[in-house]
Amino acid sequence: MTRSKSSDPWAVTVIALSVGLFVVAVFTKGFTHELLLEAGVFLVSVKLILMAQKNTETENRLEQRLANIQEMLAAKN
Repeated sequence: MTRSKSSDPWAVTVIALSVGLFVVAVFTKGFTHELLLEAGVFLVSVKLILMAQKNTETENRLEQRLANIQEMLAAKN
């Protein structure tokens, strides 16, 4: 499996924004139970981005397989 050369720019933006907001929350709210909520929001953001990236990779593999099948069918005709 090959990794893409660059991540989606929006994904990088969301991760950077989430990290920034998490750091701000740590300094403004301190280490309280609300910090766990902030950490949860950050982890959900990262998980959604990772799932989107995996879906993109799966879609690319499926498109390649379909292209191979089309080439094989065209060669038989």
